[in-house]
Amino acid sequence: MADVLNGRTTPGADQSTAELVQRASEQVSRLVRDEIALAKAELAEKGKHAGIGIGLFGGGGVLAMYGVGALIATLIIVFDLFLPLWLAALIITVALFLVAGILALLGKKQVTKAVPPEPKAAIESVKADVEEVKHAVKERSRG
Repeated sequence: MADVLNGRTTPGADQSTAELVQRASEQVSRLVRDEIALAKAELAEKGKHAGIGIGLFGGGGVLAMYGVGALIATLIIVFDLFLPLWLAALIITVALFLVAGILALLGKKQVTKAVPPEPKAAIESVKADVEEVKHAVKERSRG
């Protein structure tokens, strides 16, 4: 059997170029399938963690909304000690809309900086495979 990467052959295993090309084609096909499977597995794992994180974040957000509501009611009551109730509620409402607008603009800026998730391990593995094949081809053509 031929050792294509190291340029050695075992006794009685002279293979034609067509056979070697066919084997290389099969090996490259298998390699591509394996790399795609690795990318799928990596993205599935990231998706699982993202889903759990989003669920926990959402639960915390709901509780925080109740807390903010209670804080807003408290602020209106405090302002009511010095101003009419309608004016206290109006001041708090305007302040809340201003803060919401600022937060929305900051959030939009952060979202535009986000990069799409990519299977980094699979990409690095493919790059390493390509470099290994290039190196083996160069070594084979020299020897």
